[in-house]
Amino acid sequence: MSGLPPATHVFILGKNWKLSFAELLAFMKTHGSDFSVVDASDSFVALEASELAGPEIISELGGTLKIGRVISAVPLGKVEAVFLRERKTAKEEVKSLFSSNRVVDKIFTKPSDKYTFGVSIYCENRPFLRSSRMLQRFIGSYFKKELMLRGAKAQFMGVPRGREPPQLTNVEVLKKGLVERSAEVLFCIGRGNAFLSATVALHNPFEFQKRDIYRPVQRKIFSIPPRVARIMINLASCLPRKTLLDPFCGVGTILQEAMLAKAQVIGIDKNRWCVEASAKNLEWLQREYGLETVKYQVMVGDARSLTDKVVEGSIDCIVTEPALGPPLRDIPTESHAKRIISDLEPLYEGFLNETYKTLKPEGKAVFVTPYIRTRKGSFQSLDVKEKARRIGFKVIPPFREVRANDSWKRELAGVCSLVDIEERHKVGREIHVIQR
Repeated sequence: MSGLPPATHVFILGKNWKLSFAELLAFMKTHGSDFSVVDASDSFVALEASELAGPEIISELGGTLKIGRVISAVPLGKVEAVFLRERKTAKEEVKSLFSSNRVVDKIFTKPSDKYTFGVSIYCENRPFLRSSRMLQRFIGSYFKKELMLRGAKAQFMGVPRGREPPQLTNVEVLKKGLVERSAEVLFCIGRGNAFLSATVALHNPFEFQKRDIYRPVQRKIFSIPPRVARIMINLASCLPRKTLLDPFCGVGTILQEAMLAKAQVIGIDKNRWCVEASAKNLEWLQREYGLETVKYQVMVGDARSLTDKVVEGSIDCIVTEPALGPPLRDIPTESHAKRIISDLEPLYEGFLNETYKTLKPEGKAVFVTPYIRTRKGSFQSLDVKEKARRIGFKVIPPFREVRANDSWKRELAGVCSLVDIEERHKVGREIHVIQR
């Protein structure tokens, strides 16, 4: 397989690639997978994993869109020769490589007289972006011709104009049933190789939507998205039968995702309405997903006095989103944003002190602080790292497992927290991982 081990997979990342990548690394390490990072870009990660748990793991990840099984790797120089310099001999060499690796037989494993398939291109390099449509047509034409030579009819799915690089969405792949038929081809161009893969697992956005808008009680303005909640739970190394505490539980979004990870959960909130709403949502989740054996408890309490409600040293992990400040109608001035941060500091300091008391040794806490956009275009954030260290915590860099001399790995080595904010947001999330 062009020098790559047979168990190598590509993981197509969500739009916040650093957050998705950090979650993937934490998940693989927590679940004992023997893996190494082969290549990465802003849209995918290629892993050499000897014991990948299987395609079902995608339902346990919040930031991965697709998982592909690598069929063949193509040296980057060869891809450049074909699509940037348009050398005909290089095209034939790539076709010969595909043929020698029997890529058609390895992807289309189910015999049929008619195939419908798609090709999605993932690349960040600007010259390749300009050639991505040509690349998609080249790969699509190759597969269509090879399938027809085998006596089968083949239909190549198109991608709407203007979608660059050309990629099928999760919903399009789901509706066409391409995963079940191993009929989506992924071509991922990294920094050293390009990877030809077959999609074997797909993130189902409708499941997260179900847990968000179809639960009994909602609280749209203040509620964390289930996808982000699941990512944070994985960053906390949460495993089945561990005890997870959310001391700002709201309507229970983080608790829901932790229950689906088979953790025993405890929720605390100062607002009695939130506690009652959380209980209703967890009861619904338990019934809807058959989680009768997963225990939960929610109660009224203050995150600054957790030991009034929770035994010291009894919690495996804490995952939470405390208050991020008042709702903002307009983007604040820098001085207004600083005041918001200053007003929140006592809450976070009290929370961190109590977190240290309640966690077991080596227990992790993953929590959010506000990341406020200002009219100047700058951002104001809460510096909790030194506070956490003074209390006794270790700050865990999310990419500490990635070590190499490549420039992108050096860039990640300096990351100590993960920011999640979109252009339209006035206040984003800064996600921190600390360990007792």
